[in-house]
Parts: sequence; structure tokens; C-alpha cells
Amino acid sequence: MAEVIAWVLVLAVAAYACAGGTDYGAGFWDLLAGGARRGERPRWLIDHAMAPVWEVNNVWLVFVLVVMWTGFPTMFQAVFTAMWLPLALAAVGLVLRGAGFALRKPTRRLARRRIYGATFAVASLVTPFFLGAVLGGIASGRVAVGTPATADAWANPTSVLAGLLAIAATAFLGAVFLCSDARRFGADDLVGYFRLRALCALGAVVVLALIGLPVTHDDARYVWDGLTGGAGLALILLAAAAGAATAVLLLRRAHRWSRWTASAAVALTVVAWGFAQRPYLLPTTLTVADAAGDGDTLTWLLIVTLVAVLLVGPALVLLFWLDTHGELEPLTDADTGTTGHAKGDDLP
Repeated sequence: MAEVIAWVLVLAVAAYACAGGTDYGAGFWDLLAGGARRGERPRWLIDHAMAPVWEVNNVWLVFVLVVMWTGFPTMFQAVFTAMWLPLALAAVGLVLRGAGFALRKPTRRLARRRIYGATFAVASLVTPFFLGAVLGGIASGRVAVGTPATADAWANPTSVLAGLLAIAATAFLGAVFLCSDARRFGADDLVGYFRLRALCALGAVVVLALIGLPVTHDDARYVWDGLTGGAGLALILLAAAAGAATAVLLLRRAHRWSRWTASAAVALTVVAWGFAQRPYLLPTTLTVADAAGDGDTLTWLLIVTLVAVLLVGPALVLLFWLDTHGELEPLTDADTGTTGHAKGDDLP
């Protein structure tokens, strides 16, 4: 039972990496869009693409925390004790990001919109970095039961690399999805705009992955061994193939399928990490069996998970379908047209 719940946890992390990662990536490109006039149209596309679904994606993060806390309380305590600072910074980033995104759109004053927009964009960069740094600290074996909170737990080569990879991966996902959104909304010039950024982000992921080979070998040897053999290696190769397929689909302008291959590349990487750590939740000190909670608790947690999948799953699928088919909040001609004055010029 503990093994099953552990895989539920890994799959939930993969779901959040894809769904939440897409939103973080949109915020990353919002940050790099430029000034008010130059970045107006990309930001309007980001606002309209994210608005119907951005809150829903955090459901996966809540689910990860619930499964971790309920199913593996020993691991939960160890991680939150050793990593309380980066986790707190990530939580602050989540709050500020949501506030910035929610307040920017209805605000009419340009100065305030810039403040809210900068808050949203910077938090979209900071949050995935610290979440990735936490995973890097776990993978490198720096977290164990009783480990005190120290900078070394998350400010180490593997953590920094994982944080940068998280940023690059979310930027990749965000740009791929925005390509499809631009095409769906008829903003043809933004299709090429975000296609170029998706390919650049994929290149950054590849470069960071290559840099990570010697870093992981020296600093996270147990995970390295798991990723270079058996199921871990097979999944990493599949993830690489999915990333290459995404590049080909982007170049061929097959944006509908590129979303699936990009998500598959990220999800397969997370699952490969799960295989690489087996049988440990905290390499190499805490196994899945040792960290598991009471057997009855795990049984009920599995039942609740199945019920949640049956009740919430169809709703999430419907929401995704409505959003990707433009049934929720379509852009107007004023939003996507290449002519006309900038909206920012009307703000007092």
C-alpha cells in the first residue's frame, strides 16, 4: 500500500509540474515581454490564456501536500524542518504571484499595473526556482530525519541546478502552450513570437541537462545511478524523445500536438526521478516503507484519492477542453488586432 501511495505522490508532482509549470512559464515570458507598449500584446494574450484556469492548477500542489502529510508524515516533518526557508519563500511567491495576476487586470492606473505585473512576473520566476531547489536538496541526500535547517540543504550544486532547470522547463511549457493559444485566438504574429521562445527555452533545458551530468554524478550519486540504468534511463530517453518531437512539431507548426509532447517530456522526467530514488523517499536514509503512516490511514487515503479522481477528474478534463476550444474567455479584436492604440495609453 505504501508503494502505491508513493507513486500517487510522484504522479501528483508530475501533474503539478505540467499544469502549474505552464502558468509559471507564462509569468516568465510576461517578465521578459518588454515595456508597456512593446509587451502589451504578449501580456494581454498571457492574461486571457491564463485567466480561466490559473487557480485550478494549484489543486495539484494542495494534493501533493495532503498526500505527503497524511501518507508519509515522517518525510513531511523532515523536509519541512530542513527546507522551511525555501518552502516559505516559495509560498510567499505563490501568494504574491496570485495577487499580482488578479489585481493587474482590473487596475486602471499604469503605475499600479506595472507594480502588480512585476510582482506576478518575478514571483513566477522565484517560486519554481525554490521548489526545484527543494527537490534538488532531497535528491542529493542532504535531507534526513533530524536534519536541521541549514543553507547547505538547498543552496548546493544539485539544488541550484534543479532550480534553474525548473525555471527553464516552465518557460518551455509556457511558451509552447502560448503558441497554441495565440493561434487559437487568431494572433498570428504571436505564434512565431512564442515559437521562437519555446525553442530557446528547450535549448536552455538541454544545456542545463548537460551541465547537470557531472553535477549529479558527483553530488547526487544515488539518483545518478538510478537515472543511468533500468527504468529511470528508459524514461529519461523517452522524455528526451518527447522534447525532440516538440521541437519538430513547433517547426512544422503543429501546435495542437506540441502541447502534449511538451507535457510528456516534463512528466516523464519527474517519473524518472521517482524511479531513480526507489526505494527511498529521502535518499539514502528513509525508505518508502519506513516513512509510511498507519496502514488504515494509507487505505483511506487511497480511497479518498480514487473518489477525488472520479469526482474532480472529469471536471478538470471538461475545464481544459472548454479552455483550449475557446469557450471560456475569447479575445476580442481590440485585444489581438495589430492596429489601434495601446491600452496603456488610456490609463490615467
